[in-house]
Amino acid sequence: MIHTFHLAEIPAAVTARALLRPPSGATTPGLDHAECLALMRLGAPTVTPDRLQLRRIAVFAQWRDENAVDHFLSDDALGRHLATGWHVRLEYLRRWSRLAALPGLPARAGGWDQDEPVVAVTVARMRLLEVPRFLRWGRPVERQVRDHPGTTLALAALRPPHTISTFSVWRTVREMEEMVHGRSGVPADRRHADAMVERRRRDFHHEFATFRFRPLSEHGTWEGRTGIVPLD
Repeated sequence: MIHTFHLAEIPAAVTARALLRPPSGATTPGLDHAECLALMRLGAPTVTPDRLQLRRIAVFAQWRDENAVDHFLSDDALGRHLATGWHVRLEYLRRWSRLAALPGLPARAGGWDQDEPVVAVTVARMRLLEVPRFLRWGRPVERQVRDHPGTTLALAALRPPHTISTFSVWRTVREMEEMVHGRSGVPADRRHADAMVERRRRDFHHEFATFRFRPLSEHGTWEGRTGIVPLD
């Protein structure tokens, strides 16, 4: 099993089609599940084109093996678009909570060193009536993660009407965990921890899961950047 996270700038019509009909195991050999989303800019105002960037797609996927990833990128119509962008291949380590779409993931699959790089992915299915409350608590957290000195990339993406995902690359596990628990020593570093307390008080979501991964390899460029993932 391997996971991937992809970013690409593609025609808006291709993104819209992927949002409506994401690839599945029935049509894509070796694919267990894929989340296709339109990119957002973390911390952007609620009513703005930056909140739904149809020309910028994010795809989070689980595969049987790397051969399936390679075949998808070379042989599938959406895959060939994604191959023009950037992606990182990931080793699964841990989850908090669970997604119905990924039922076989154990709570923990391995250990890690506090000083190694780590990738975090969240996927949430929103309660639509809770969206205003979620934005009130979530947007400060978006800015906290976006501006944190420990991240090399942080972004969010959505698939209407109710799926939201975040993706962040961290220089070290230690820096990520300090942010989560409000011990970073940066201004307003309690924002994430306080939002989690509020979520436990009354959940924003029908379904919510956080995943931790070890980055294995990085491919392509994003916004002219390479070396986004601090691999040895």
